[in-house]
Amino acid sequence: MGLLLGTGKFLKNGCKNLYFFNRIDATEQLYKSGKIQYILISGDNSTKNYSEPEDMQAELIKRGIPADKIVLDFAGFRTLDSVVRAKEIFGQNSFIIISQKFHNERAIFLARKYGIEAYGFNAKDVNKYFGFKTKVREYFARAKVFVDFLLGVEPKFGGEKVEIS
Repeated sequence: MGLLLGTGKFLKNGCKNLYFFNRIDATEQLYKSGKIQYILISGDNSTKNYSEPEDMQAELIKRGIPADKIVLDFAGFRTLDSVVRAKEIFGQNSFIIISQKFHNERAIFLARKYGIEAYGFNAKDVNKYFGFKTKVREYFARAKVFVDFLLGVEPKFGGEKVEIS
């Protein structure tokens, strides 16, 4: 199982989001090499016209990945939600997390804290100037992980279990 962490297809200025396309490239590579058989796409779907999971699914299908090998999690609003829901809702105790290195480091830390055997597959990163804002945001996200543990924060949404055969 590959857990593809969501991000928007486009930036606020309308340009393509290279984080998105690099994660799609990495997922395609893993699937076509036989390293993963299913893809769980977890991301934000908080407004009517914005769905990270559906945008990523559409892009993967365009690249030849069968729709029946893709499962969508629309409640992956944060990395914590995506990782814990992969275990609690989708029944996965071991998976490969697909994102950029800086994001995978935090996601794997979270997974292991929740008893999940997780590994990261690092998608290509972006130019350091292009990704400056994201890197600054990551420093705060890493600190928030510890605050969340201290406060016992759980995923925002639960839900019925979904079996992935």
